[in-house]
Amino acid sequence: MAAPIIAIVGRANVGKSNLFNKLTQSRSAIVNDTPGVTRDRMYGATEFGNRPVLIVDTGGVDVNTTNQIDLQVVEQAMWAREEADCVIVVVDNQTGLTGPDREIISQVRKSGKPLFLAVNKVDSPSHHFILPEFSRLGLANTFPISAEHGPGLYELIEAVSKSLPDMEPESGFDEDSIRIAVIGRPNVGKSSLINNLLNSERCIVSDIPGTTRDAIDTSLEWNGRRFVLIDTAGIRRKGKTHRVLDKFSVIMALKALDRCDVAVLVLDGMQPVTDQDATVAGYALDRGKACVVVGNKWDLSREKEILFEEFVDRVHHKLKFMEFAPVLTVSAKSGLRVDKILPQVEKVYEEYSRSIPTASLNECFERAIQKNPMSNYRGKFMKLFYATQVKKRPPTFKCFLNFPQGIHFSYRRYLINSLRKTFGFIGTPVRLILSGKGKDF
Repeated sequence: MAAPIIAIVGRANVGKSNLFNKLTQSRSAIVNDTPGVTRDRMYGATEFGNRPVLIVDTGGVDVNTTNQIDLQVVEQAMWAREEADCVIVVVDNQTGLTGPDREIISQVRKSGKPLFLAVNKVDSPSHHFILPEFSRLGLANTFPISAEHGPGLYELIEAVSKSLPDMEPESGFDEDSIRIAVIGRPNVGKSSLINNLLNSERCIVSDIPGTTRDAIDTSLEWNGRRFVLIDTAGIRRKGKTHRVLDKFSVIMALKALDRCDVAVLVLDGMQPVTDQDATVAGYALDRGKACVVVGNKWDLSREKEILFEEFVDRVHHKLKFMEFAPVLTVSAKSGLRVDKILPQVEKVYEEYSRSIPTASLNECFERAIQKNPMSNYRGKFMKLFYATQVKKRPPTFKCFLNFPQGIHFSYRRYLINSLRKTFGFIGTPVRLILSGKGKDF
């Protein structure tokens, strides 16, 4: 069933993200005392009385702002309001009713959507003295709550549930959607790339590094296949994450990697591949994710006199551990070759999901061992009894030997390369478990 959408809007630092986390029973939204932490729309699925709903957290709305990013935050919040079936406006009980609060409430009223006023930070009965100020607004659905501690949320949820429309079943939903995490260090063009793929302004785009802090999921259908795009905050190395918000952003990006099938690693095609790029790629590899490497800003390649072959050499030199990943060059700004990304992702996903018959797998290992026999272990002959695939995504194989501890890492790499030479596995890591009578290696 298509889930009804509930948007949470309000000015900055009134507790919207706290409320989002409570309603979704998660910690998806970053919560911090700094105003303006949430910038993009944040979606979270939950249930109200066994009924699926979609909650949307938005950035703090400053109706009088002239700052370019803050203006985009306001626009994102207004879009969320238009998408929603009902709107929860959050206000701060401790600061009272402000001019921006009145303006936000007025705009939601004009939209005609069901409106619920959540007066937050009512943590004890002594705080109720300010509630008459909000009651004078004439809103029937006004609820004193504490988003942090929970009081009042049950009453709010009950009222919201009764206002939600009945939804028709969603047609054509594909449970086998390919989930793509767009990753990379800050300011390489990840959000711009997603916007180009979607042909929309779904994500906020800015030249300021770290603009995207939360991970954002967006559905896309292409060539009869459904994809889910996850835009992530630019991942910095640990030594570069001095500010607490940057550290939260890394956590969100790593969680996005945990949820994806294919990681699209975006690099700045006009700059050398950096240690940071290698660190980000390592995160994807450690989590066993398929990967496509994308060199962005390729519209400047003629001006910079950089050849494709030169860029590929740079990538393979710095990312030796990810030579299996295909490399594309695009320009998110001009749209150059962006249409090549999804077909490549689909091919990589098919490799990522491959199952190899046990007979073919053992034939491959047999040929490899005949060509390059295993060394003896402590003077004893080593033998591979058989191998089998134990998992997909990523392809994982288990080899049963008499002395698995005797396999050198270089020979293990040789066996993996033999698998790649025989079966391909383009764009996907391959894992090899060596097993004997004792523990696995």
